Amino acid sequence: MLTRKQHELICFINDRLDETGVSPSFEEMKEALDLKSKSGVHRLISALEERQFIRRLPNRARALEVLKMPERGAKPVSKVVTLPEASPANVRPLPNPANDVIEIPLHGRIAAGVPIEAFEGASMLAVPAALLGGGEHYALEVAGDSMVEAGILDGDYALIKRQEVARDGEIVVALIDNSEATLKFFRREGAMVRLDPANRAYDPQRYTPAQVRVQGKLAGLLRRYD
Repeated sequence: MLTRKQHELICFINDRLDETGVSPSFEEMKEALDLKSKSGVHRLISALEERQFIRRLPNRARALEVLKMPERGAKPVSKVVTLPEASPANVRPLPNPANDVIEIPLHGRIAAGVPIEAFEGASMLAVPAALLGGGEHYALEVAGDSMVEAGILDGDYALIKRQEVARDGEIVVALIDNSEATLKFFRREGAMVRLDPANRAYDPQRYTPAQVRVQGKLAGLLRRYD
């Protein structure tokens, strides 16, 4: 049995497919169901997929297929949970569910070799919430092989927590001379900043502190297998 929102969503998708032959966008689904963010749409679609009401068509954007509709006369359920009263001292924030998905900005490509220009505009990347902790995050697509010995490969998506400070040994996004960015281990070496690769074929890069601005540290990785 579907929840009310799941029922509303599959009906909306089915109606749109009947009318146009194209499934609605996540933004259209968010507005139709009066949801606050597209992460709620991701959760509903995943739930409908698990119950085999819909399936995503591979290698096609915005491609959903309705496999079956709820039985006639079946009423959507409303989830009502009664919780005991709690004092403020006992209230704790709930962790994100393991299958929760959120969207973070995807800012172009970043070099894991020689520095290249980063932040080439922005789109959005859906990321499992369990991969991210607190704070603000964004993603960059990795270009190059200088971090392969740290398990960071060309084409990976680096999930970055925004911050302007770093400790020795952390993997950071370093903006060099306010124009180019690179992904490297951050270390201090006397009066200099050293950015270390994780590939023996590459040499460390040394800069004055004024040349380097930390843009964030690595929080996680996403990898696609085609």
